[in-house]
Amino acid sequence: MQQQSDAHLGESSALYSEDLAPIPASKRTWSTWNYAALWISMSLCIPTYMMASSLIEGGMNWWQAILTIFLGNTIVLVPMILNGHAGAKYGIPFPVLARASFGTRGANIPALLRAIVACGWFGIQTWLGGFSVYQMLRLWIPSLETLPQIFPASFGLQTGPAICFLLFWLLNMYVVYLGVESIKKLLIFKAFFLPVAALALLWWAISAGNGLGPILQQTSKFADTSAFFAFFFPALTGMVGFWATLSLNIPDFTRYATSQKAQVQGQAIGLPPSMTLFSFIGVVVTSATTIIYGTTIWDPLILAGKFDNKLLVSVAMISVAISTLATNIAANIVSPANDFANLAPSRIDFRKGGYITGVIGVLIFPWKLIADPTGFIFTWLVGYSSLLGPVGGIMIADYFFLRKQKLVLNDLYSARGMYSFKNGFNTSAILALLAGIIPTIPGFLITIHAMPADSVPTWIAQIYNYAWFVGFFLSGSVYLGLMRSRYAVNEAQLSVS
Repeated sequence: MQQQSDAHLGESSALYSEDLAPIPASKRTWSTWNYAALWISMSLCIPTYMMASSLIEGGMNWWQAILTIFLGNTIVLVPMILNGHAGAKYGIPFPVLARASFGTRGANIPALLRAIVACGWFGIQTWLGGFSVYQMLRLWIPSLETLPQIFPASFGLQTGPAICFLLFWLLNMYVVYLGVESIKKLLIFKAFFLPVAALALLWWAISAGNGLGPILQQTSKFADTSAFFAFFFPALTGMVGFWATLSLNIPDFTRYATSQKAQVQGQAIGLPPSMTLFSFIGVVVTSATTIIYGTTIWDPLILAGKFDNKLLVSVAMISVAISTLATNIAANIVSPANDFANLAPSRIDFRKGGYITGVIGVLIFPWKLIADPTGFIFTWLVGYSSLLGPVGGIMIADYFFLRKQKLVLNDLYSARGMYSFKNGFNTSAILALLAGIIPTIPGFLITIHAMPADSVPTWIAQIYNYAWFVGFFLSGSVYLGLMRSRYAVNEAQLSVS
């Protein structure tokens, strides 16, 4: 039950805005099927396909890959539902919920961590959209493939794809300039096109691969059980990491829920099944490429480029570009743009926040992240899960174990309330965050070849393979210990009856 109505909130407070205000119960209209549809729509994207096919390229057979994906999405469903509880109960978004644990000013720390990851996803999606444009144009303009090299070899970037990437990036920035409303029709197009395209690709794979039998009979490439598990655990962490961002800011969506039952059932129905089903298509198609072409092709855009029909490839690539543009703006621009704007509302508006997102998205070199499956899983998915797992552990420990699911709405919007801690920062949350991140740093540095593999004991390096899990449980536990010992906060002070 909502303890305070937003009528009592200090609207003059710098912590209050119409976007951040609690959604009143009368305006919460999302049902079970709205959440199921949301997850089905978000699951149907090129990165989902690539995530599944990267497991095949990494050495798994079809059922090992599908099981890993199903387990990962079932695991991440738990923090998704738990963090969604406060949104459904109080109608508050993620940045406001984070104030309860990190402090009214400290909440910018998890918000920025989430924003940086969203910038990375923006870069990846923009690269995919730009590369789809390149795959189309090179059929009609062959000279695009032989343009003089203008980037250093260390960039790993050819001139033709770079030009198309820049053009697609500029298109994204233009949509930011126009505003989010301009993307609605593209989202509708995506909802209809991608399922049809995915089924068409599945039909092609089964037909060209001589049926499902030969495709599913392909064996695992791992020499023994230890080799399999050496790949499985970081892969599982990567699968959890795929939705680690949404598992934090899911209150942004559940604040519109008609009930807790709606958000719980809707997410359970929509997330694991749709991710597993679409991933199955990626697994089958990738496995089929081994039979058809004699080599495993895990990137669907490279696969499409092998088709001979110019018109078919052009239509497919234009459709991928449009659907990628729609997904990119909706999923990877809105959230970080608002997070950046929240840092300095008087200086950074949504448009400037979107431009900042765009620049950071280029600086992460997204073409390198998805150049090979090990980079996509071990560097990107596992890497950012080491940052977001600890945040999730702290927020869930605070809301469920310390505050017993009870918050004081007035104080969430007050610079002098119980959530202001010391100068707006909860040092316990910050220390707990560092406690969850630090153990995974050596393994990350070894993975990106920034330090030698033998510089630390093997067991320390391998902590990185379990980054999300280690960070989630370690930070949550440290946070509970610090809050109970350093502040001696009792249940009466932590909650409101």
